[in-house]
Amino acid sequence: MAGAVTSQVGTDTDLRLVHPPPEPPRRAVPSEVLGTMIFILTEIMLFGGFISAFLVARSSAAAWPPPDQPRLPIEETAFNTVALISSGLLLYYAGKRFEQSPASAKLPMALSVALGLFFVVFQGVEWASLLGDGLTLTSTTYGGFFYLLVGAHALHAIGGLFVLMILMLRLQRGQLKSDGFWAGRLFWYFVVLLWPILYWQVYLS
Repeated sequence: MAGAVTSQVGTDTDLRLVHPPPEPPRRAVPSEVLGTMIFILTEIMLFGGFISAFLVARSSAAAWPPPDQPRLPIEETAFNTVALISSGLLLYYAGKRFEQSPASAKLPMALSVALGLFFVVFQGVEWASLLGDGLTLTSTTYGGFFYLLVGAHALHAIGGLFVLMILMLRLQRGQLKSDGFWAGRLFWYFVVLLWPILYWQVYLS
């Protein structure tokens, strides 16, 4: 009888060794990243609607921009566009460094945030100048669409910078998680990649 019990225990142990308990299923996409992706998709549709309305208004206008409205600072904003794109590239590099050593991501991330702040401040200075020259939200359809498109992007840039600053603070404290960092980077990439499209349509076309 004792031998039978011993044999049974040995068999059970062998079965556990051959068939270990199943591991919990892994999420294909982390919740933070998935939520950010869904939010970005809704924002793409929002800006798609804005740009479509802008194109319709521009094509139906006799002259665009109106002759009595100030011209947009194309060259200065081109420089600002380079600053924003550089911010995105530095954040991408920070993400790569974070995978190898979180501490090594601090400098490129700080530079990315600094360039993002420069972009927002420069756009604010541009707005102040254009308002002084008479381009307002209610001056013409041209002015209305300018502030709608560029202003909506500015709000997203400010929100993205706020998120990046929180992530940078967590990075400094050693509390930044990979999933949260990836989600924040995704949103900033959206802000960065959207701007050249707006610059092309609003400033150059």
